[in-house]
Amino acid sequence: MATLLGPESPWMGGKKRTRNRNILTRIRQSQVTGRGVSRGTQLPEVLLQERDKRAKWHGIPVLLQELYESSHLNSDFTRSHFVLKELSSLLSMEAMSFVTEDRKTAQESTFPNTYTFDLFGGVDLLVELLMRPTLTTLQKPKMNDDLVKDCLSVLYNCCICTEGVTKNLASRDDFVLFLFTLMTNKKTFLQTATLIEDILGVKKEMIQLEWIPNLSGLVQSFDQQQLANFCRILSVTISEPDVGNDDKHTLLAKNAQQKRNTSPSRVEVNQVTLLNIPGFIERLCKLATRKVSEATGTSNFLQELEEWYTWLDNTLVLDALMQIATDEAEHSSTESSDESTLATIPLRHRLPQSMKIVHEIMYKVEVLYVLCVLLMGRQRNQVHKMLAEFRLIPGLNNLFDKLIWRKYTTSNHVIHGQNENCDCSPEISFKIQFLRLLQSFSDHHENKYLLLNAQELSELSAISLKANIPEVEALVNTDRSLVCDGKKGLLTRLLTVMKREPPDSSFRFWQARAVESFLRGATSYADQMFLLKRGLLEHILFCIIDSGCKSRDVLQSYFDLLGELMKFNIDAFKRFNKYVNTDEKFQVFLTQINSSLVDSNMLVRCIVLSLDRFESQTEDVKVVEVLSECCLLSYMARVENRLSFLFRLVNIINVQTLTQENVSCLNTSLVILMLARRRGKLPFYLNALREKEYTEKYPGCLLNNFHNLLCFWEYHYLNKDKDSTCLENSSCIPFSYWKETVSVLLGDDRTSPCAIISYIDEPYMELERDLPED
Repeated sequence: MATLLGPESPWMGGKKRTRNRNILTRIRQSQVTGRGVSRGTQLPEVLLQERDKRAKWHGIPVLLQELYESSHLNSDFTRSHFVLKELSSLLSMEAMSFVTEDRKTAQESTFPNTYTFDLFGGVDLLVELLMRPTLTTLQKPKMNDDLVKDCLSVLYNCCICTEGVTKNLASRDDFVLFLFTLMTNKKTFLQTATLIEDILGVKKEMIQLEWIPNLSGLVQSFDQQQLANFCRILSVTISEPDVGNDDKHTLLAKNAQQKRNTSPSRVEVNQVTLLNIPGFIERLCKLATRKVSEATGTSNFLQELEEWYTWLDNTLVLDALMQIATDEAEHSSTESSDESTLATIPLRHRLPQSMKIVHEIMYKVEVLYVLCVLLMGRQRNQVHKMLAEFRLIPGLNNLFDKLIWRKYTTSNHVIHGQNENCDCSPEISFKIQFLRLLQSFSDHHENKYLLLNAQELSELSAISLKANIPEVEALVNTDRSLVCDGKKGLLTRLLTVMKREPPDSSFRFWQARAVESFLRGATSYADQMFLLKRGLLEHILFCIIDSGCKSRDVLQSYFDLLGELMKFNIDAFKRFNKYVNTDEKFQVFLTQINSSLVDSNMLVRCIVLSLDRFESQTEDVKVVEVLSECCLLSYMARVENRLSFLFRLVNIINVQTLTQENVSCLNTSLVILMLARRRGKLPFYLNALREKEYTEKYPGCLLNNFHNLLCFWEYHYLNKDKDSTCLENSSCIPFSYWKETVSVLLGDDRTSPCAIISYIDEPYMELERDLPED
């Protein structure tokens, strides 16, 4: 245990040091023997008072003794509450300094009062006080709400200021579950919710929601404000622990983990528990889509609000201030929404209205996050059905201009001294969460057409009719009563703001991901044309070639979107050639692609697949014309260029470094070889890989690596129905042909012209059939 006393303490020498050691030893012994509640009470008060001034304990041990003695079973807690308020005043300033100093690492020397409070058993004593009703059946005076609130507030202060307190509380399942029972009281709800959120954030094993007594009744008792704040807690219980960027976890490690965990995780069980609460999803949809009463001309407010958010980083803290602000507002004159009137009122008097504007935004961030997580879970289809039924998408569409992407919210607005991408702004968090929800909602699901309005659905039907192709079944089956209202659907509104965004805005990444998810799955010519007619291709090419965008994330999202937009679409390639009308532009485009194949390989795959299809449609005059004129198709038609991509795709990955982000490189290299196999040219490509190895003076390097990658491919994809379906839909190549090609490449016959083994000389053979366990 770290020492409380600094090097200048008078206790740090001779007999004084010995006395200090004796006191601390007795305290620590009480921790070990399980009598932590009375640590401070075991020491003589005279001794505590004698050493208090020198040790700078500020009377905390003596106050804890008094709190312990005044909180016996028959006490009315009047004296206890008075003592607790004294203790709270000593601790609250440390907690405030911690919050306002950007939450620096908690150190005992920085927050000595809180550390002393915990050292002498204060935390254990408050836990015992709160839980006393569950520990005895004796009749006793009830603790009043104010006392409960103060106990919870002090515990929270200790959690944020003293290392280890939160983990110790989190280890007590009985206390964690007890806290949920306190949420039934509206007066103590905020303090309870704040403490629970902090505790669950460090808990090693997530609690199961079904353990909470009468969870369904508890949730149904919440008003909308409480439910929104409860979503902060739920987000921890239904999300997998954040142990880094998910894309950076190797597939090898994930597969090994999934192999060990055959039963549903606690997170998955918690998601099911929530979905079984009557009316839960419907209430979240109402919260997410309810309108906000806004004062006109509030751009001044938002600028002033950012000053408040330099230290307000918690919805629950904001709620506490909202309570105060609302109470003050009730005693003041009626608020005016007239801008000229508002301009003459000091900020402190305008605060209630200002806070209410952003308050609703912060609520919606929490709600959208929970809905987004549920959409990505195993119960996705059930969630989709409910979100459609409760008209989440039309509701968000109605809020788009007034709240989600308000005109006065410009992307060059600097927040907290950082750039516009700072996610600490509630409005920016709201936008990103909204875009993530759209991405999850549209991705590989027929409900994606709910993002359009009735007129736009008719436009899709007209495109299919003109092209003489059947309408997509999902479009035909879309319930017109559940689609967007108004002149524009949500997808069209998104495209409009997307084209206005500055080149390096992080919103571009999320916007592109949301639009791409609408196109993902089986390629739909009508969907592509709908977006092409709205200038999306030209906008993407401008961002890649002309805007000077340097963000790799944004460029990757645009490459992926461009690939989905152009795949198998001859009109898109014609438009591409019209925009990229100079060799200079084309070279800039190629440079962007070649600068990072991990980012651009999905576009490379699209071009290769499209070229292969177009070359089989030479009876179509339009196709022949584009094939002969399009610089991009002509470039990919040259075999040396396809080989160049293949060499690099195989070389930049290996089994140990495969992640969800770069496994696409393996699949793109396979697409190139599958198409070569169809044309009887697979031996030519394998021999080219062999010659490349010898040219680079690394014989066996590429082919051994590729062989091991394909062994992993079999291990990974043959047991994953969803992933294999995605491969088939995105490439229009039957998955059976994928499996067959991999099997041929991994063949053991050294005389086979299509087996990798035939192209590796014996001395350089390093094939691994057994995948390493992570």
